[in-house]
Amino acid sequence: MFSKARLLLKLRCVLSASKRQSSTITAVRIAATYSTICPNQAENRTEAAVEPPRDSAELFRKWGCSENDLWKIFSRQPALRHAQVAPLLSKLKLLSGLGLTTSDIVKMINCRPRLFCSRINHCFDERLDFFLTLFGSREVLRKALVRNPSLLTYDFHNTIKPVIALYEEMGISGNDLTAMLISRPTLIPRTSFNDEKMEYIKKTGVSKGSKMYKYVVALIGISRIETIQEKVTNLEKFGCSEDEVWSLLGRSPLILTLSVDKVQRNMTFVVGTMKLSPKLVLQYPFLLFCNLEAVLKPRVLLAGKLKDMELHPQIKGAMMLRALRMKESRFLTAFVKCHPENVATELLEFYKHAKCVKRLAEASKMKVRKGFPF
Repeated sequence: MFSKARLLLKLRCVLSASKRQSSTITAVRIAATYSTICPNQAENRTEAAVEPPRDSAELFRKWGCSENDLWKIFSRQPALRHAQVAPLLSKLKLLSGLGLTTSDIVKMINCRPRLFCSRINHCFDERLDFFLTLFGSREVLRKALVRNPSLLTYDFHNTIKPVIALYEEMGISGNDLTAMLISRPTLIPRTSFNDEKMEYIKKTGVSKGSKMYKYVVALIGISRIETIQEKVTNLEKFGCSEDEVWSLLGRSPLILTLSVDKVQRNMTFVVGTMKLSPKLVLQYPFLLFCNLEAVLKPRVLLAGKLKDMELHPQIKGAMMLRALRMKESRFLTAFVKCHPENVATELLEFYKHAKCVKRLAEASKMKVRKGFPF
């Protein structure tokens, strides 16, 4: 009996030991499986998902740029082809945070090729808060940045804030100032006022409550004194007094954006060919804005053709001024297509030929860019 009891005890010990060993081996196998296979596979998949771009071209592609966009970017700024990825990525994130799309960024680089070479992250938060207060919304700010990307690069404390404060002091603020910043990209870097310019603003006779006031102040502010004097003198040569010219600029300040050459050619045609008084331009400033080769000359020649053919309606007197202001389709409907088909075809051919005639040496004229005409 004693031997049988001892034998049963040994058998129990052997069975319990074998169970412990098998459970240990299973645990080791499970631990080995989880520690050597699953984490490595997950890590490899994560690395493949966030693999950084190798160069700037790949970064722009991941940002949504097409091959045509890349061609525009690298043709405007070849240095971006070899730019470091990390700083470039940081600047792209800043711009995207402002609501700028890929198309907007391509336009900005095309406008300011060295944009990504500048420290746009310098005073970025302070600059952003200031512009959001100034423009009122991110959407308006986005339009302003696309129009003038240099708003991100101008010296914030020594250039932007003093100029904005100057215009606000002169009575231009809110939506008026926002409109000028968007329509006149050179407003901030070119603005300067002195006693002579302040006197010019007074000569226009425009009050602060007038709709034209912001245009007068902004255009005189960004123009050189010599340029303003030259444009005023150019109009005086055709028989207008100085007071009349300044009154005209007060009512139509955008004349300051026209080159001296364009104003001179249009005035010469109005006075010499159309036989109109130069004083008429004071009443109808659009005569200075009309394209001489595409509008003024062809329509005046067609008026002569209608007169020679004794066709009606005639283009003369007050009707001439109305005809010059018409859109192309309306003009053709009123004075060409109203005639029988054969006559209308002849008139249309004459009109098209008149529009194709360029002024002497226009094709061979060397175009020298002098910057803004004001």
